[in-house]
Amino acid sequence: MTNRVFDVAVIGGGLHGLSAAMHLCRAGKRVVVLERAWVGRHASGATAAGVRTLNRDLGELDLALESMDMWHRIKSLVGDDCGFQPYGQICVAEQSDNLVKLEGRVTKLRGMGYQHEAIIDGHELRRLVPAISPHCIGGSISRGDGAADPHRTLAAFRRSAELAGAVIREGCGVRDIERSGQDWSLQLAGPAVSGQHASISVPFVVNAAGAWSGRIAAMVGDEIPLGTKASMMIVTERLAPMIKPVVSIMGRSLSFKQSDQGTLVIGGGLQGVPDLDDESSAVRLGILSKGARAATDLFPCVRNVRMVRVWSGLEAKTADLLPVVGPAVNAPGVFHAFGYSGHGFELVPVVGATLADLIVGGTTRRAIGGLNAQRLMRSQTGHDVKS
Repeated sequence: MTNRVFDVAVIGGGLHGLSAAMHLCRAGKRVVVLERAWVGRHASGATAAGVRTLNRDLGELDLALESMDMWHRIKSLVGDDCGFQPYGQICVAEQSDNLVKLEGRVTKLRGMGYQHEAIIDGHELRRLVPAISPHCIGGSISRGDGAADPHRTLAAFRRSAELAGAVIREGCGVRDIERSGQDWSLQLAGPAVSGQHASISVPFVVNAAGAWSGRIAAMVGDEIPLGTKASMMIVTERLAPMIKPVVSIMGRSLSFKQSDQGTLVIGGGLQGVPDLDDESSAVRLGILSKGARAATDLFPCVRNVRMVRVWSGLEAKTADLLPVVGPAVNAPGVFHAFGYSGHGFELVPVVGATLADLIVGGTTRRAIGGLNAQRLMRSQTGHDVKS
């Protein structure tokens, strides 16, 4: 690759990297996406593709609500509806104390002016989800939420980024980053890199490297502690249609939905074994069985349904489970977008637009104040860095 051909290097070919590339190219920037493996290799290819504002942390809620508006017009953004089905998401309460907690959250949200969540009683729950166990007493709902098809979404964002002018280099990882005048010099390595010392120079870098984003951040002087998630999923045989909303349970690990093909997709954040160095993760069937038990407790009719496959992905996890979105602390021209901690899929459209704001215009109107890198960083004395 020839130096200074591009304005922006996006590190990471997952959905957030593709979204950033698309928005930046549409704003007139020349963008290259550097992906060490292939597009969607890790979290973006292993996601359950929930499109959720329900039970969002207040620190990212405004961003999530704007992104939900974008999901409801996703075809106009990327030329495909991405299989998005806005049938709602429901958090089920099995016991009265859980319902009280959900009611308290909805009351708090209403007091702050948010109207997207509501409480439903047992009768409404069974009307929306006839197969639910009779012991469930109600829940909370966000009726505009839903789920999408992850593979269609990946294809749509990749196609849109490339049509806008982005160049995607698969098999091209970043092994080092150095300041070079007003630019950043990225040293590249991988099967698609010609020459042992191949490099590229750009004034702007987007760090969207997922589970490896902490390592990229450290290359530019931002030491950001990150954990790793290896969330596991189950897919079953195909069934006749039985459920439209996505269902979770208050107090237990479960996400339960049915795809267009009739398969049940069961997750909820149960964790496998991650290995960043090997770029792999392993399923723990004993732990995964807890998700199967929760599913059959809520939906007794699926007890004899066969599992077809299971898998786990790799994703970064922050200490407060909120992502890092915004400028690097110690590296002008570098911007972070990582650490979604298991709930980044819904944010894909708006985070890409936010990064374009920051790089093209130098600022953004979007609510990312609580998602800065400083909150997670420590100074050399061990004290938290203040924003």
